[in-house]
Order: sequence, then C-alpha cells, then structure tokens
Amino acid sequence: MSLIKNIRGILFDMDGTLVDNIPFHQEAWLRFLGNHGIHLRPEDFHAQNHGTLNEMIRKFFPHVESREKRIELGEEKEATYRHIYRPNLKEIEGLTPFLKFLQSQHISCHLATMGDQNNIDFTLNGLGIRRYFDTVTGGHEVLKGKPDPEIFIKSLKKSGENPENILVFEDSGGGIRSAKSAGLKVIGLATTHSKKELIEMGCVNVFSNFHEAMEVIK
Repeated sequence: MSLIKNIRGILFDMDGTLVDNIPFHQEAWLRFLGNHGIHLRPEDFHAQNHGTLNEMIRKFFPHVESREKRIELGEEKEATYRHIYRPNLKEIEGLTPFLKFLQSQHISCHLATMGDQNNIDFTLNGLGIRRYFDTVTGGHEVLKGKPDPEIFIKSLKKSGENPENILVFEDSGGGIRSAKSAGLKVIGLATTHSKKELIEMGCVNVFSNFHEAMEVIK
C-alpha cells in the first residue's frame, strides 16, 4: 500500500529535515553565547536546546528584560548561524525531485518550522524551493516551541486539511512529539537520530533521505 494513500498534504519541518544543518545551529549557538561570556560544552547546550528562539534567549539571558534587546540577541544568533552555514547550504538528497513528485500528485506541501522568517527565506530561497510550499508557518508565529503542538496545529489549520489526510516529515524527538500531540502521523528523517531511535519515538516510517522516501511512495 502506498505511503501516501488518502494523503492530501504534507507538513515539513525545516532544520534537520529539508537541510542537514543541526550541527551548524549548535556551533552558532556556542559561538554566539561565548561572545556574550556564556561558555557551554556541546552536551550541556544540547540538553537545553528546545523551544522558540525567544524562549531560548530568555533561558540564557534571564537578566534581559527588554523585549527589543531579546529580539536583537536572537537576530544576532541567527545571523551567526547563516554566516556559518551559507557556504554549506544544500538540500537533503532527493528533496527537490520529491517535492516535484508531490506537486504532480496534487499533494500540497506546507512548512512548519521553529525557524524565524530570515532563516526561512535563507533556506527556501537559497535552495530555490519556495514555489513548492502552499503555506509557511515559522517560529515567530507561535508562543510555544516544540514539543508543544502549537506550530503543527497552526500549520494544519492553514493547510485546510483534516489530520487523517496529513503526513509530517520530522527529524527530532521534540518535533515528533509536537506532531503526534497534534494528532498527526510522522515520517522520520534520520539526520539527527538513527532510524531505530525515530521508530521508537513513534514514527510510522523512517528514511535516510528523500530518494528513499520516493522509492516507497511511488
């Protein structure tokens, strides 16, 4: 049975799903925090790496009360990330052919990412894939980050589809929990975690890249 039988739309995470960029985000956070006198080991940062950008900034800079200053700090971190990742920007193998195939099957595509607008533009425009997405929902549009389901609930509402006719592509534990809490079935991309780990987290299927996904779907 085809994986997309009765599927009318697919919601895609961005970081770690469209692009294999999570190590670059971590490097950017560590460099940015270090520039502000906050020195963390990678494993210590990883344990705190969840939530919206605003939530993360509040966590690391609890003394900063000014909203404008928190926004400025968030923009500094994301600019650091884009500077680091720009020379390495590339899609996960098979993404564009996969998006073209979904378009040919009249299956709508939607982006549901905790990334901000600048990072969304950087990724979609840099890869030349914006035209394939019917709706885009970013972290700046929600109050609570993954694993809260808010981002997927909002994206699902924009899609106009019923949960049973939607699939989600995700790479992280928080993203999987978020999508499942919104009542959605999840396909895992094995960038951040192994296939075994993603299945244990509740994914209905797992792929290394979109070439693999295409083989199953077609």
